[in-house]
Amino acid sequence: MPQEDYQQRRPDPDALLAQMREQERRAARGRLRIYFGASAGVGKTYAMLEEAHKLQLDGRAPLVGIIETHGRAETARLLEGLEVLPRRQVDHRGRRLEEFDLDAALARQPSVILVDELAHSNAPGSRHPKRWQDVEELLEAGIDVLTTVNVQHLESLNDVVGGIAGIRVSETVPDGVFDEAAEVVMVDLPADALLARLKEGKVYQPLQAERAAGNFFRKGNLIALRELALRRTADRVEGDVRAWREAQSIDAIWKTGANLLVCVGPGPDAEHVVRSGARIASQLGTAWHAVYVETPRLGRLPERERARVTDTLKLAQDLGATTAVLAGDDVAAGTLEYARDHNLSRIALGRAHTGLHAAWRRRFAPRIGRQLARRAPGIDLIEIGLPAVPLPAAETRAAGAATPRAPLTAHAWAAGASLLAAALAAPLHGRFDLVNIAMLFLLVVLLVAMRLGRAPSVTATCVGVACFDFIYVPPRFTLAVSDFQYLVTFGVMLAVGLITGHLTAGLRFQARIAAERERRVRALYEFARELSGVLVASQVFESSRAVIQNAFGARATLLVPDAQGRLGMPPLDDGSPGGAAPPYVDSGVAQWAYDHAQAAGLGTDTLPASPLFYLPLVAPMRTRGVLAIEPVGGSWGLSPEQHRQLDALAALAAIALERVHYVEVAQAALVNMESERLRNSLLAALSHDLRTPLTALVGLSESLLRGDALPATSQELAQALHDEAVRMGTLVANLLDMARIESGEVRFNLEWQALEEVVGSALRACGAALRRHRIEVRLPPGLPLVQFDAVLVERVLCNLLENAAKYTPDGSRIEIMAAQRGDWVDVTVSDDGPGLRAGSEEAIFEKFTRGERESALPGVGLGLAICRAIVEAHGGEIRATASRLGGAAFTFSLPSGTPPSLPELDTLTPVPSTEKES
Repeated sequence: MPQEDYQQRRPDPDALLAQMREQERRAARGRLRIYFGASAGVGKTYAMLEEAHKLQLDGRAPLVGIIETHGRAETARLLEGLEVLPRRQVDHRGRRLEEFDLDAALARQPSVILVDELAHSNAPGSRHPKRWQDVEELLEAGIDVLTTVNVQHLESLNDVVGGIAGIRVSETVPDGVFDEAAEVVMVDLPADALLARLKEGKVYQPLQAERAAGNFFRKGNLIALRELALRRTADRVEGDVRAWREAQSIDAIWKTGANLLVCVGPGPDAEHVVRSGARIASQLGTAWHAVYVETPRLGRLPERERARVTDTLKLAQDLGATTAVLAGDDVAAGTLEYARDHNLSRIALGRAHTGLHAAWRRRFAPRIGRQLARRAPGIDLIEIGLPAVPLPAAETRAAGAATPRAPLTAHAWAAGASLLAAALAAPLHGRFDLVNIAMLFLLVVLLVAMRLGRAPSVTATCVGVACFDFIYVPPRFTLAVSDFQYLVTFGVMLAVGLITGHLTAGLRFQARIAAERERRVRALYEFARELSGVLVASQVFESSRAVIQNAFGARATLLVPDAQGRLGMPPLDDGSPGGAAPPYVDSGVAQWAYDHAQAAGLGTDTLPASPLFYLPLVAPMRTRGVLAIEPVGGSWGLSPEQHRQLDALAALAAIALERVHYVEVAQAALVNMESERLRNSLLAALSHDLRTPLTALVGLSESLLRGDALPATSQELAQALHDEAVRMGTLVANLLDMARIESGEVRFNLEWQALEEVVGSALRACGAALRRHRIEVRLPPGLPLVQFDAVLVERVLCNLLENAAKYTPDGSRIEIMAAQRGDWVDVTVSDDGPGLRAGSEEAIFEKFTRGERESALPGVGLGLAICRAIVEAHGGEIRATASRLGGAAFTFSLPSGTPPSLPELDTLTPVPSTEKES
């Protein structure tokens, strides 16, 4: 294969990595199967229930979450034999509604669940407004979902179906949910067969069927809807084929830069343009962008028009587009610049409205489409027709209306400025040429345009020309003109004034946009600079609250999780807990946003009735908290640029919280390391200095006990002295061993040993401590040899036995057991004493931790810590549990390994005798 072909066919490593990540994400989620049809009655729910029975035969045990039979007997019969989840009762306006119980479904954790009517709108007060959002949460929990949807409920086809059937449904499903489904099953039925089912009462009840036959269920409508459903299914199949070709490293068939750019305007048909653009992008199988170019004229749109632009861009985002708001004087130039920067070779834009006003505008203002075609002939232009459903007359008039006029006071100030200029120039008449006086009027036009805008500058131009003609051009104080050249002067003055006003107003708009962007960048810079020096979470809270107050005029509250993941206020500067969330913050909504790492509350699709907006602070490692934002006035309408600014602020806050967390972790680790080093040094010094006098005490006490000259009382004192000296010696040995093990000075003598031998030696060593207890040894025959240091493992057994004898009353039962478990050998020391405190199973192995906090029993809490250090040094593990005898049980596991093979007895060669026979 030539090198060039190899380079072209070699898989892209980034693409392979992205593919692997996508596969991991899909593996963690449940699988979504959608039964897709052209309309109600084609058999989607019936087919879904039939599949549920097949799954039940395969042992999957599907759960019916919610099924709407609509009175169809044949559908209801298929529910027999399937487990049905009880519905949730909701009271709404005096009516009792039944809804899908999402919490109960999540608690059951079925392998497969059936959820009918994906586009259904949930009752107010539900966790999610839409049922498809409930399904998304089920999928995130790893539950497979079977569901149904009709073609008219797809978001991108909603207006098209409305134009065909004359009815526009309000319940829609984003196309992204449809495209992300693991499988789409097309349930098809010809129009005549569906109409026959309708007449037989198999779709609706008789009264409903009669109304449906006269409206939605007309044959032409059903044929068109069937075609739409088949085409949408074919588009998805084409995408599946394309994904398979990419997965197999087959050469892509798209040309480079085939992405789509949709131009968004301020008109009421912009929503139709966006939906059509989403549909075209889906058919092309490509990503798409939606941009809005804000010119000086569009920058002065009323609030209602600007809100419509924001809503349209949000719709484009929901449909999968990358949105942007551009600033410029020329819509065509701004669009082309964005297209070239992002390598977009197709541009879709709406068709101009018809009518007298639109024709006048096309005559004097070239259409954007013609400008794009002239400036970039190599770019494909797609013109989208007008909506099939006519727009309301009021909206059409508003779309064709001129830019909102400036206030009358601005025009009055502009006219007054020109009149004032005329009065101030009166003393100059006769001393200066009229051309110089005309310059004063142009200066006024420039100043008015800078201060008041374009329209008042036109007023100042007209009034200035009129004053110049009336006062200074002969014959004076009349509007008559004696010389034709003054008409040229008037025309030039008017043109220069208009052009100057237009350019100045444009520069004023650009300066305002630049100032706004500079303000946002400065806010991000100052916020990042403040966060770079914070040391505690409360400082992050104060900085975040201040910057959001300044940037958005809203009150912000930072909530951070505790060790159990429950949200609360940040800890105070002194480290004390910050307490619960304020009463105006809904802890449940905030916790949901934290657990799911998704925004919730006001302005979102999750619990939108909440008065606050909850934004999770997602850091690189995990979610670090939630920002609860309360807007002033209760409205939360942000432009796309403001949304991006808020996301950037949240990302900075999340990274700062993560940095604070790891600073605290590093400080705690450093303190622990220094404390451990100091403790080990102290223990080693003490143990070495104490061993010599303790050895002398033990020797002297033994000498005294061996003599017979001491009276009985002195004998008891000598015995007590001997016992305490031995106990103190054991403690010092423990201290020294702990220090040696942690410093790495212990050298292991690993040999293949029999557990029976080390258990026996440990029992002999602990004979004095165990003399008042019943000892049972249960070692099964055939235990394998284990490789360990016999002295150290004996020390482990001695510590466990002494620990059991110490914390159990006299006469208690202590049992030693051993068993092989796969590649491990488990040794257990258990008793029937009082057992362990609940929750102390892990902490009891820490150094200087005792079974009883306040006890007269001797010890410093090092025995079990030494056991863990020795066992883990052998590659094993030790754990504490409740004993089957009723007390405590300590089990340590050692790897069994592969012991060396021993020669058989019959293969041994006898050694010849050296003795002579007698």
